[in-house]
Amino acid sequence: MAVRLVFFGRQGAGKGTQSNRLSAHYGAPHISTGDMLRVAVANATPIGLEAKSYMDSGQLVPDEVMLGVVEERLAAPDVAEHGFLLDGFPRTVVQADALGRFVAIDVAIDLQVPEDVVLERISSRRVCQNCGRIYSTEAPPASGWTCDTCGGEVVQRADDTPDAVAERLAAYANETQPTIDWYASAGVLVSVDGLGSLEEVTERLIVAIDARLAG
Repeated sequence: MAVRLVFFGRQGAGKGTQSNRLSAHYGAPHISTGDMLRVAVANATPIGLEAKSYMDSGQLVPDEVMLGVVEERLAAPDVAEHGFLLDGFPRTVVQADALGRFVAIDVAIDLQVPEDVVLERISSRRVCQNCGRIYSTEAPPASGWTCDTCGGEVVQRADDTPDAVAERLAAYANETQPTIDWYASAGVLVSVDGLGSLEEVTERLIVAIDARLAG
């Protein structure tokens, strides 16, 4: 059965990892905002070329263009056959309302991890500049801050400092939380505790999603 999911969670909640695990479990493509933009631009579709013009000039892609990119991606054969897990979109109530005009969402997932926990996780995160492997101050590379995988330099990203993270969390509370509430009012939201081992959180997510699908 094709499932149509949207996934919410604060930065550092483990949403990316859990999205990949859920995608494998349900056989639904994990589609992020970045993925959709890259596909549209690579295929040089009219909407992709329009999005590229904004990206190349360093501007945010407007809602109406982003919605065109999303609609284009969700019309692809793999989505028609297997459904999708949408990550990073919609971010606002306006986007959620517009999305609902061309696709029905089966389940909206809110992966809940307290702000103080995600702030600590992200502030301690370190990333290889070369291959992107993630470490932390608690689990560093074996030799200094040199990546175990490729030998690249492992650094703290500029947007992972406490001040930058706090700003991103504030934006999430102001823009994305109302979107989560919008899906709750539509009766399709499941909220899942994101604390625990990877396996524990995945199992909670699957149980909650399956219960909503069965209902």
